Amino acid sequence: MTPTVGLISLGCAKNLIDSEVMIGHLAQAGMALTPDPELADVLIINTCAFIDIAKQESIATVFTAVKDRSADPARARQKIIVAGCLSQRFAKDLPALMPEVDAFIGLDQLTKVAPIIQHLLGANNAPALTKDEGPAATADPRDFVTLKPRFVPDYTTPRFRLTPDHFAYVKIAEGCNHTCSFCVIPQIRGRHRSRTQDSVVREVAGLVSSGVKEINLISQDTTYFGMDQWSGERPKPSSPVDSSKGESLATLLRAINQIPGEFWVRLLYTHPAHWSDELIATIAACDKVAKYVDIPLQHISDRMLTAMQRVTSGASIRDLLRRMRAGIPGLGIRTTFIVGFPGETAADFQELLDFIAEFRFERAGVFQYSKEEGTRAYQMAGHLHHMTRRSRWSRAMAALQRIAGETNQAQVGNSVRVLVDAPGIARTPWDAPEIDGSVEVDAALPVGQFATITIGDWRGYDLVATQ
Repeated sequence: MTPTVGLISLGCAKNLIDSEVMIGHLAQAGMALTPDPELADVLIINTCAFIDIAKQESIATVFTAVKDRSADPARARQKIIVAGCLSQRFAKDLPALMPEVDAFIGLDQLTKVAPIIQHLLGANNAPALTKDEGPAATADPRDFVTLKPRFVPDYTTPRFRLTPDHFAYVKIAEGCNHTCSFCVIPQIRGRHRSRTQDSVVREVAGLVSSGVKEINLISQDTTYFGMDQWSGERPKPSSPVDSSKGESLATLLRAINQIPGEFWVRLLYTHPAHWSDELIATIAACDKVAKYVDIPLQHISDRMLTAMQRVTSGASIRDLLRRMRAGIPGLGIRTTFIVGFPGETAADFQELLDFIAEFRFERAGVFQYSKEEGTRAYQMAGHLHHMTRRSRWSRAMAALQRIAGETNQAQVGNSVRVLVDAPGIARTPWDAPEIDGSVEVDAALPVGQFATITIGDWRGYDLVATQ
């Protein structure tokens, strides 16, 4: 009997691609897929564990699935698999903490999910599991997590897209070489490992030929693409990109820009340490590259940047932003900040507010510092009271909201190219899917196609086209 598999995907777009890869392999193995957990013989929960709120959501989702299975006799034989970052981060602890879960799989098991399911169900034709497929972290036979992930997708990797037909995410690298003191990603996903440029270009070309109009390039550190493959001494995490040494984000964008078709490509998750004048010039020159850059800055105070181990300084960030503005006409910059980091003083926070007021980012967000076990910041002195963190978050968000309103008001009367997401809803080049705002447009505009509209009004973070 062919098993029916359901999947719940939590977290960011990078995690979504992991879910798409798992579904691709399940479909390749001939397994039936269902969006209804009640109908699944096997339920996979692909979890996030980046910050505390994400962990809480993941744990709650797992326990809800366990509870629902217990309450429904028809689901008594259902198998529950916990995948993704929660499994990877807490591989040694979860089998004991969640005995009701039937298997834990890590990031290297995305392509092995079908044989693992066959093994769990006791299928007669189930292939024997190799050492790499588990058990690894503990003696628990439910644990299939390998502790140092090595997997990175290729253009040939089976994948079933979960995004609408007109946009897609493309993961160009996996892992991260930065050791930011607040972040657990390198511990979860391993060291940075880039795909080849040819692999990425082939995937993008295939997506464009299938009708995709927007390509969102993602990784933990998009601007480090290719640098890990350079011959000779490996560049430091703070090194700017020099494409004369090998493949880079700049060479990749130029290659993608040559792909025939009508589409735009968007950059997400760039790190300020690796930007170069070459990359700025490349974005300006490539007509298919959206004039939008996601560049999480986290802070501007030198004290905080040093404590966060961001390998950047306030002066270098300001200089980079000025060069980006000057070099890329019409650029929209998206960034994020962390407030309430251990040791952040009132002066540090005021410097951040002044910085926000000066540079007036088109798109921005703020996070309250999340104390994560296993990070350097977890052991730091000077953790702030939660009410102080919340107050600073509120003040920073208020400043960003004022700028967002003024930015939107300045757009009124402008003619803008948009991509229609749904009947009556579109996005500008400055709006990444599921992150930024949208534009209310004529409901008759065809979904999944580009259109040129005139901005007539705005509401909150969203724009309204003239009808």
